[in-house]
Amino acid sequence: MKLQDLFPHLKIESDLEITGLRTNSREVEPGDLFLCIKGVNVDRHDYIDDAAAHGAVAAVVSRNVNCSIPCVRVDDVDAVLDELYDRFYNRPQDTICVIGVTGTDGKTSTASIIQKLLGEENCGYIGTNGASCRGYEADNPNTTPDKGHWMAFFRAFLDHGCRYVAMEASSEAFFYGRLKGLRFDAAAISNVTSEHLNTHKTLENYIACKQQLFLQNDGPSVLNRDDAHFEDFCSVSKNVVTYGRGEDNDLRIMNYVLRSDGTDVTFSYGGTEYSFCSPLVGAFNVENLAEAMLVCLSLGNPMEQLIERLPRLHVDGRMESVSLGQNYGVIVDYAHTPNGIRKLMDFVKELGGKRIITVSGQAGGRDRDKRKFVGEAIARNSYHCIWTLEDPRNEKVEDIAAMMSENIRDLDNYETITDRQKAISKAIGMARKGDIVLILGKGAEDSNVINGEDVPYPGDIRCAEQAIRRRLEQRSRRMKRTHAPKTAATAQRIRSK
Repeated sequence: MKLQDLFPHLKIESDLEITGLRTNSREVEPGDLFLCIKGVNVDRHDYIDDAAAHGAVAAVVSRNVNCSIPCVRVDDVDAVLDELYDRFYNRPQDTICVIGVTGTDGKTSTASIIQKLLGEENCGYIGTNGASCRGYEADNPNTTPDKGHWMAFFRAFLDHGCRYVAMEASSEAFFYGRLKGLRFDAAAISNVTSEHLNTHKTLENYIACKQQLFLQNDGPSVLNRDDAHFEDFCSVSKNVVTYGRGEDNDLRIMNYVLRSDGTDVTFSYGGTEYSFCSPLVGAFNVENLAEAMLVCLSLGNPMEQLIERLPRLHVDGRMESVSLGQNYGVIVDYAHTPNGIRKLMDFVKELGGKRIITVSGQAGGRDRDKRKFVGEAIARNSYHCIWTLEDPRNEKVEDIAAMMSENIRDLDNYETITDRQKAISKAIGMARKGDIVLILGKGAEDSNVINGEDVPYPGDIRCAEQAIRRRLEQRSRRMKRTHAPKTAATAQRIRSK
């Protein structure tokens, strides 16, 4: 789009072609227009030179600046943001079916399952694991990004042939206004527990932010009737449909049998019982699957079609088994809340592992109060646990680890190893036959936020594979030494004896 087309009421001397809109100079790519918004702590006018160095061809400003690229002067950059986004992306939210998924636990899994059930060629995903559809992948700066990012993702999904988008709608996104003005075509919630109160301060405020999803929803509202806060969301929702274990649910969880490689499930919907095998493991994934299926059903997709697509189900960073032929289990999971961790631990115990060895940390700059509960949930259910780096931001890993240990002073089964890769290697090095190593908190993420910077990280799965491979190679070398053919001199000594 031409720069002039973005400002039809202004006379723009330059006939520049604009390929993208950015408010963060670190995200600028060649051809972008840099928007100098003013945040609470940061004024983007101070970063124009950095944006230009990254390839920005022009900037939108609200004060005089000296820089090397053309500038368009407006009274207030923040005030024209929506107008610029609408012109540049042509309001993709009016065309694509927007599905919002919220809840303390299960957002990533449920949104990912919805995408797989609807088909990656038909449905995009936005959340913890980035933004993606078939043929398109992009990094995502937040679980739920701001308008500039989600509009860009929506446009990319439409350009790749998608009709739907399943997006994680976090309470913090509503708190900071990232989803202001977006109308949803379906909304779903898994559960509510006392998390993220560092931002919201009270449970009531936390619930109020999550309720906003349903207040902005024009389609079916998919609610968990078994959740303690069901009525809080039912009271603000239109077109309510429910899932759960009781007879009064639209989709009823009749029965399930857990296995280490999947789950046998029976659901009831529309007066018919459906029995099938889900490749997802754990009781919590039965609820996530019920929620996702009810969303898809409520949007007109037949149950038979959804069941046919079950073999596609896979959620990056969720209960991912890392196996290279070793005689112990290694599982990577994103669980990072007390409730999510307890559910995960219950399932792992059902697998019958001899000992659980856990690697975990907690993110810096948020949720300080929950750290001791996370530490307690892990330590009291593990043979040994290692606290380590997990997006510490501006905090010290040792300080976070100390907070995680506050409720377990009576135990001695934990230690701190600040280097996450070394922590994973230590845990895997401790494992014996039949043990299970849990690596929690980051899932499929490939960077750590340290002192305000995204520092590349190989990822938990790759680090685990490297540690397992080293152990297997060491074992192979020992076996070769043990069974190596004896030299003639050694054989002569043996005969002499």
